[in-house]
Amino acid sequence: MIGFLMADREHLTPEQDARYRAAYCGLCRNLRSRYGQAAGFTLNYDMCFLVLLLQGLYEEAETSESATCLPHPIEARPSWQCRFTDYAADMNLLLSYLKLLDDWQDEGNPGALAAARLLKKDCETIRRAYPRQAEAMERSLQRLHVIEKENREAPDEAAGTFGELTGEMFVFREDRWAGALRAMGNALGRFLYVADAVTDLKRDAVFGSYNPFRRYYGLPDNEVRFRDLLKMQLGECLYYYDKLPIVQDAGLLKNILCFGLWSGLEKKQKKKHTRETANANHEDRDESNGIKSV
Repeated sequence: MIGFLMADREHLTPEQDARYRAAYCGLCRNLRSRYGQAAGFTLNYDMCFLVLLLQGLYEEAETSESATCLPHPIEARPSWQCRFTDYAADMNLLLSYLKLLDDWQDEGNPGALAAARLLKKDCETIRRAYPRQAEAMERSLQRLHVIEKENREAPDEAAGTFGELTGEMFVFREDRWAGALRAMGNALGRFLYVADAVTDLKRDAVFGSYNPFRRYYGLPDNEVRFRDLLKMQLGECLYYYDKLPIVQDAGLLKNILCFGLWSGLEKKQKKKHTRETANANHEDRDESNGIKSV
């Protein structure tokens, strides 16, 4: 998805941290073994959250192993997998594929098209296996493409569209928990979209890229405004999460939702600020040396 759904590992117990690492390694190995080594590079921690959430709810059988792999060829790493590792790997690959196609459509990026072609065959199989999720992804990404093309500065519309995508992806099957999972995923998707837009606001305003909050750029009360908006989305997400009878990994999941999301947002903003400051200093040095930056 977007890369904010990570645990705040400073607040995890050693057992929770080991469980978290092993879940991520299991998802990475699943992707690489089923779809090729290159598929592992599409992975981020967002889908690891999905594995933990669905496994915590349904408590399916798990398999564990400790082995070396391409990213870690010397020291064996422990991992575990379950039914939802397969599911999250499929959702990860399909979403990556559709995002590459969107980049090709939006930017004419030939590299994105070439990468999408490598994933096409596997993603057609995933589409057939999960038509509801695939249709929701395609519909939402196409709608986002239109919103960006028409430069609609309506944050609720754009965030709600991404929320729909996330909500459908959180529903593994239509059962008694589908409503709460869908509502939780929808609220979380809106949080993720807003967090990403807020993080990119300065860059998008400077370069004229689409951002639903662009008209707010430079206003003095933005920090409070955006924090309140994010709290509202996260509060709704937690409301529906608490309706799910999750015991296994409940502390780890709450860490991600209550601490990890905020620390991830702060780290991304700090990293972006550091990079922008470095670029500005570089441009200033170029100008002082009589070099015009392009």
